[in-house]
Amino acid sequence: MSSSITVAKVLNNNVIIAEHPQYAEVVVIGKGIGFNRKTRDRINLSSVEKMFILRSQEEQEQYKQLVPQVDEKLIEVVQEIVLHIMQSSRQALNEHIHIALTDHISFAIRRSEQHIAIHNPFLYETREIYPEEYRLAEYAVDRINEAMKVSLPPDEIGFVALHIVSALSNRHISEVKQHSQLIGDMVGLVEDNLEYRIPRDSLDYSRLVTHLRFVLERLRRGETVRETSSLDGLMKREYPEMYMLAWKLTKVIEQRVHIPVYPAEVSYLTIHLQRLAQKKEDESGMEQQDSI
Repeated sequence: MSSSITVAKVLNNNVIIAEHPQYAEVVVIGKGIGFNRKTRDRINLSSVEKMFILRSQEEQEQYKQLVPQVDEKLIEVVQEIVLHIMQSSRQALNEHIHIALTDHISFAIRRSEQHIAIHNPFLYETREIYPEEYRLAEYAVDRINEAMKVSLPPDEIGFVALHIVSALSNRHISEVKQHSQLIGDMVGLVEDNLEYRIPRDSLDYSRLVTHLRFVLERLRRGETVRETSSLDGLMKREYPEMYMLAWKLTKVIEQRVHIPVYPAEVSYLTIHLQRLAQKKEDESGMEQQDSI
């Protein structure tokens, strides 16, 4: 087998498309790798430090169009981040992350330079739903700020985390965003009904978001939930208001993801909601005592 690759296209001084003896077309990244290179030039594989494969022809074309439009240093930093994610998660990533993350960060840097702030309304939900991916995104944003001499805001951590989730789970970014937004909307619905703002750093908030996440994950995987008619009857009888709120939440889920929710989910969700309602009552009682 040949121990060299052949230059197919030079994208810039640091990025080339090459023909690999085993993997067909590959993207090769390295400082000066494309400098003075011409099509059909051969490069010894031992001198290649960073390389990845874009198997999809569509992905290849998108990457070829994207690279000339972004800072060459950003290409290297994103590749470094992608390698870090792969090593930390010990999982393969969907190849689209090379395009999606590069494009997103490039646009975020331009917004930052123009002082255009984009608020992430689901930052807390994303951190609770995807804690590992959020930590990887924190590393990514810190590394970008350091390497590119920029100051991307914390909101960007949430956006980057969703791209990481998408790449690790092979789910389209729109689906991942939909789930985060849905959970955020449901938390808002709970707070409106209870007239109680759940502290974002509280265990109650973490429990509620985690439960809602698992409901969505069970639906996505097509898992059934064992029926508990005795529990259902008890919840409906003892906590009618929270049971009705739980029923409303499951209907919101059905409307948004177009998958029927098993009735047992209502009972389990009622337990979480009743805990929150009790917490609100306890805090209200303490405030009244303090005012006496």
